[in-house]
Amino acid sequence: MTASLYGSRRRYRTLFTVGLSALTLLSPLSAPSAQAHSGKGPAAVPPPRPTTALEAGTAAHLDTLRDNPRLLRGFFRHLPKGGELHNHLSGAVSTEYLIELAAQDGLCIDTTTMTAVAAPCGTGTRPAADARTDRAFHDAIVRAWSMQDFPSDGNGHDHFFDTFGKFGEVTWRHRGKLLAEVANDVAAQNQFYLETMVTPASDGAKKLAAEVGWDADLARLHSKLAADGKLDKLVTEARAEAADGDAEFRTAARCDTSRPQPGCRLSVRWISQVSRGSSPERVFTQMALGMRLAERDERFVAVNLVQPEDGASSLSNYSLQMRMLNYLRSVYPKAHVTLHAGELWPGLVKPEDLKFHIKEAVDVARTDRVGHGVDLVHEDDWQQTARTMAARETAVEIPFTSNAQILGVRGADHPFETYRAYGVPVVLATDDPGVSRIDISHEYQYAAATYGLSYVELKDLARASLEYAFLPGTSLWHGNPTRDGYRMTAACQGLRPGLAEPGAACRRLLASSPKAAVQWRQEAAFHTFERTFGITR
Repeated sequence: MTASLYGSRRRYRTLFTVGLSALTLLSPLSAPSAQAHSGKGPAAVPPPRPTTALEAGTAAHLDTLRDNPRLLRGFFRHLPKGGELHNHLSGAVSTEYLIELAAQDGLCIDTTTMTAVAAPCGTGTRPAADARTDRAFHDAIVRAWSMQDFPSDGNGHDHFFDTFGKFGEVTWRHRGKLLAEVANDVAAQNQFYLETMVTPASDGAKKLAAEVGWDADLARLHSKLAADGKLDKLVTEARAEAADGDAEFRTAARCDTSRPQPGCRLSVRWISQVSRGSSPERVFTQMALGMRLAERDERFVAVNLVQPEDGASSLSNYSLQMRMLNYLRSVYPKAHVTLHAGELWPGLVKPEDLKFHIKEAVDVARTDRVGHGVDLVHEDDWQQTARTMAARETAVEIPFTSNAQILGVRGADHPFETYRAYGVPVVLATDDPGVSRIDISHEYQYAAATYGLSYVELKDLARASLEYAFLPGTSLWHGNPTRDGYRMTAACQGLRPGLAEPGAACRRLLASSPKAAVQWRQEAAFHTFERTFGITR
């Protein structure tokens, strides 16, 4: 794994109003829904209605909480919230835990840049362990390594991405410990599945890319990487790295003891990160490695491009990278792709760079999901892109706080309602909750308050996060649930998870399909939740 995942150089930018306001709710729970981009889209589909008395009671109870922030927070924390699909492991861990790991490892902090560096601690540095007793020093590190107290008139984009380089010396050392911390939090948030991003065999991929070099003929380049088993050696290295992380995770989470932590029960899959700002040969090597891993190791499911989409190299090579993925999808048809695409906004890049990123991710790379997708309505023929996403069930992963902190986009400016109006599957995510200082409950609460979502709509957002997860097996739901609603597949039709045991056909489905099994578990959790919050008092 690399110590630093992100760079922060760009030319076209503007100052955004970003800060603590991004972490608070922008309107009361009863606020009207923000409308789809005016005059551009179809009429929104009527929201789903409660189908049971408990659902109706829970919806009514939610309405009574709109003026009570403390009780509202408790409601959303207990709400079953499906899976976390857009999550960078190094950015998901709490800053306080990173500081403690730095202290345990004997690392030092450069007092000018607040960057963690290896020992010994020389001039201009302090032991990270000093943060245990010096509160001012501790708080300064927290502010440097996260969005805590970031000024509202500052450029949130730069500060956000710069944090990764500052704590990178900490995160590359402990994949398993980081996962234990994150998995426990995901489980505590009443979620049942996690896809988190890491960079497998990073050093090996860098060396192989340099050895092979660039070849514009992608088939020939792939053959060079695979020749003499070179790419397979990287796969073996990545799998060993994952095994070491798994072992560290099981120890840190006490999974093999009589008192396992909650994260031990969580289903976890890895997404391989690709450093989009790197040289073309390195980008292609990382893509090939990640997709080969996804076909050969069930722990790995997909690839994703990381680093700022507005970086100079990212912009100049964007279309080339989409063509790379298009080619590799023909070589590795079972591997999934999810792409940071459209994490852009006017003023951050030149107008011509706003016109095609989501479109090419969908049409050229044929991505299974889109991450962020914020600049949708600024793209050429964006309505057709939205219709294509809806037809293919290409979900969009939306982390509201990250979008506000990095791009300054929130509320009615965000395309959340536009995607929904076009029938595009939407899932909520956190992106980097440790850096952002939030959790997934906050994102659901923000969505409910800002867009006036009902309980049933929130419930369907949670269901979507499992429906569009890269879990193998047949879904518990019939057809296209985003378009047709969440109706049980024939094997389990008419059954109520949490209320009755599944019949023989349904048991066979749950036993054979990891996806259906997790979805059933969530439905049982909804029944428990609604018995708590939906009974008339």
